[in-house]
Amino acid sequence: MSMLFRNLPSMDQLLAALEVDRDIADLPRLLVKNLGNEFLDICREEIRSGAITEEEQLSLEALLPRLMAYVRSQSRPHFRRVLNATGVVIHTNLGRSLLAKSAIAAVAEACGHYSNCEFDLSTGRRGSRYSHVEKLLCDITGAEAALVVNNNAAAVFIMLETFAKGKEVIVSRGQLVEIGGSFRIPDVMSKSGAILKEVGATNRTHAHDYENAIGDNTGALMRVHTSNFRMVGFTKEVSLPELCELGDKYDLPVIEDLGSGTLYPLQDVGLADEPTVQQVVAQGADVVSFSGDKVLGGPQAGIIVGRKEYIDRIKSNPVNRAMRIDKMTLAALEATLRLYLDMDEARHKVPTLRMITASPEALKSKARRLADVIRLELGDMVSVGIKKGFSRVGGGAFPEYDLPGTMVTVVLKNISVGDLKSALLDTDPPLVARIEDDAFLLDPRTLASTELKLTASALKQAVSLLTRK
Repeated sequence: MSMLFRNLPSMDQLLAALEVDRDIADLPRLLVKNLGNEFLDICREEIRSGAITEEEQLSLEALLPRLMAYVRSQSRPHFRRVLNATGVVIHTNLGRSLLAKSAIAAVAEACGHYSNCEFDLSTGRRGSRYSHVEKLLCDITGAEAALVVNNNAAAVFIMLETFAKGKEVIVSRGQLVEIGGSFRIPDVMSKSGAILKEVGATNRTHAHDYENAIGDNTGALMRVHTSNFRMVGFTKEVSLPELCELGDKYDLPVIEDLGSGTLYPLQDVGLADEPTVQQVVAQGADVVSFSGDKVLGGPQAGIIVGRKEYIDRIKSNPVNRAMRIDKMTLAALEATLRLYLDMDEARHKVPTLRMITASPEALKSKARRLADVIRLELGDMVSVGIKKGFSRVGGGAFPEYDLPGTMVTVVLKNISVGDLKSALLDTDPPLVARIEDDAFLLDPRTLASTELKLTASALKQAVSLLTRK
């Protein structure tokens, strides 16, 4: 064993051998050296365990392929691209919505150059960063004013903190939701300093429940859109126009938290009962908040629109500075919103909308192309099929609606679907999909046409990884 240890290559030998690979040569030398030491430690452990017993196994020629593979694998960025074949369009764990090409270009422009982020080009003086998107938001939604913070949770917090700190906010008991990440409306209300005043029963709330709860210490009336669940059966909620009548009667702001929110009417694709922001503003809500990175299909942001007198109060809240968005978010959001000036253009150019509204015929055609590419790449090693199935919008939106489509099933000889799923997490890029009926299921809805070959390549990489073990 001691002789085997002495036959391990030196660090200088390893570094010199690695320099022939251009990609590795471009890596920081200290990183490569540290990874080389880690690789030598692995070899030492293999000697101790008996996995390496011959001097020939320790020659530089024998170790170099393994060493290069190890350095490439361990030097990859931790934050990486992933192929999403799950069929979940707004996949929270995979980064939610994809940006439109114009938004990506706008972010690159904002990052690579100085900009007029807070500079008014008409006066040559300091300007407001919100001016880049406020008019667009007003034009699209019909609101008098708008503000953007870093996410919708922040939007809800600052609205409550502005209008109802130390005061009561009246909310229907059936709307006290919890969304992903354990974000609960009662908790954020407590942190904002507002006092929760629950009214009604879990399944039924009436206008008189709100009115009976209004008192000298009432700060606001609030509606929360139950984006991630639905109640059916013997239910009743107070409509927004009814609540706005009460707000006008008692001079109280009506706040609407739309959650995901949408600017595009989705009833035509079977996603009924989801109000657009435009409809909510038109029905009289004083302040409305919604997400920028969910159904809207833009960057992470919390968008607040409504009556100018209320939006101005939020803008002047000192907490606003802690929640403001950066230049990259501004650039991406402006570019995304510009697409919504023409709803048909938004449907085709905003990836989230394009995937949600994809036609059954287009999805079936893409599934067939994907199946053909996989057969070509893997040959006899794979059994590929096509079946009808369902996708999901995701992001807490439309929980009761499935999106019909066509799926591709993959079964590999002598490889379990569980092992395949695990191996695909180590491919370049990784591939995430579903398992159904003992088959690996690929949903083409969430794969771009340019990613079909990458998907087949990832499957081939996974097979190679599993067969080497």
